[in-house]
Amino acid sequence: MPDANPIDHYWAISQLVTSRNSIVREHITLLNQFHVQISHHYPSYKKFFSQIDGKTALAFFERYPAPHHVMGTSVDELRLFLLKPSNYACSFKTAEKILKLIHSDGATKRDYQEERDCIIQSTIRRIQSCKNELESLEQRLALLLPQTGYRLETMYGIDTVTAANFIAEIGAISRFSSSDKLARYAGIAPVVIGSGDKHTNHKCGQGNRQLHQLFYQLACQQIGVKRGSKEPNHPQFYAYYQRKQSEGKTKIQALVCLMRKLTNIIYSLLKNKSEYIMPPSANLQAG
Repeated sequence: MPDANPIDHYWAISQLVTSRNSIVREHITLLNQFHVQISHHYPSYKKFFSQIDGKTALAFFERYPAPHHVMGTSVDELRLFLLKPSNYACSFKTAEKILKLIHSDGATKRDYQEERDCIIQSTIRRIQSCKNELESLEQRLALLLPQTGYRLETMYGIDTVTAANFIAEIGAISRFSSSDKLARYAGIAPVVIGSGDKHTNHKCGQGNRQLHQLFYQLACQQIGVKRGSKEPNHPQFYAYYQRKQSEGKTKIQALVCLMRKLTNIIYSLLKNKSEYIMPPSANLQAG
């Protein structure tokens, strides 16, 4: 049997990413609809669960699409029902809190309540279907990515899905003879406008916007801070970003400089099929 064509490999990753992005959009639409539907019956629903599309929340709202279904249910009964979907983390206190909030919301039953309940339960099934499809696609991507030899996931802020998106948008890195060309393709390199001895750099509005957004999100993650400790996610990149601002650049301009720096790094990781190694601070002082 002949070896698989590398182009087919990139095509497969690209198609999986496209399918996943489509399902993500559908999932977001369903969640927005779900929020609207639930808010009519459970005004305090945001205090029930940290994630409305979490396993525990979906199990609860599918069983009790409206408050009148909960009436007559004791704290112990509710807790027992929520134990399994919550991985046995639901406490008596949590179940008691949910029932108290429902009681404080008052009567919310409306005309055509059965139809309303049916819509909510149908929406939940579709949300669950989206989540299952996303999990399946991500598992397939996790199998395909190692075959490329790329190790983008070794860099902070890049997981399997993000790595797949980068590969889907860039394709074979051999298409680009330098990181400068990759930067231009992503619309990150500035456009020089002027004549004679006067030239100014302007933000590029062209290029691959999906790839541009990936670099933008990655840059934002690098300069973010950890919860609690408030320490930068990536101290060297954070210092680089701060230095660019001290040189007179705006926050957006400093972020673009970081995006350009990340373009060089991603290009190198793909070109050499190497893993990311945290650089010493001195390496980011130049540029």
